[in-house]
Amino acid sequence: MTDIDKALSDIVEIRSRIAAGTAFRGYGPLAIAVTGIIGLLTALGQSLFLPGRTDSQYVWCWIGAGILSAMVVRIEMQDRARRHHSRLADAMIHQAIAQFLPAAAAALFLPIFLLRHMPEALWLMPGLWQIFVSLGIFASLRSLPTTVSWGGFFYFLSGSACLFLADGDRTLSPWMMGAPFFLGQCLIAALLYRAAGDDDDED
Repeated sequence: MTDIDKALSDIVEIRSRIAAGTAFRGYGPLAIAVTGIIGLLTALGQSLFLPGRTDSQYVWCWIGAGILSAMVVRIEMQDRARRHHSRLADAMIHQAIAQFLPAAAAALFLPIFLLRHMPEALWLMPGLWQIFVSLGIFASLRSLPTTVSWGGFFYFLSGSACLFLADGDRTLSPWMMGAPFFLGQCLIAALLYRAAGDDDDED
């Protein structure tokens, strides 16, 4: 390794360490609120246009909603990170994605696995999806405002409640996912908005 390569490697490592100790301001309240609306519209669409939906249609609709929500958050994240973190933006974005990625990967893999091998267990998914979101939030807390932990608690409690409630008839209800997701995202958006206001006051 040449001196130039070593210097560049050291710079990357320094930036990564600084990013790890810096509060990430790339998550915007607007994008988070929009993802809640996406969840609400997904539940409404399934209720109105897919009343006789199959389990497969249910799962793929929500996977699509999740991917669309991730794209909305990623677009705003890029813009906000550039404005708030300047040269650290890329390192901060990569760190934020790495923190949430395990939960997101599990939320994508498990329903596909169940569709193929255990379709009778798909009724678990609304509750498990919410618990996965909770785990992703808690994994990201070191770079988020501490108040966002309330969003993580909400999703854990709502996911657990959905598992208990769905255990009766074991059917997939659009609102079992749509309503908690809308409320949870609105809560997180409000917490981020409040935290941003507090930061501005301190500045």
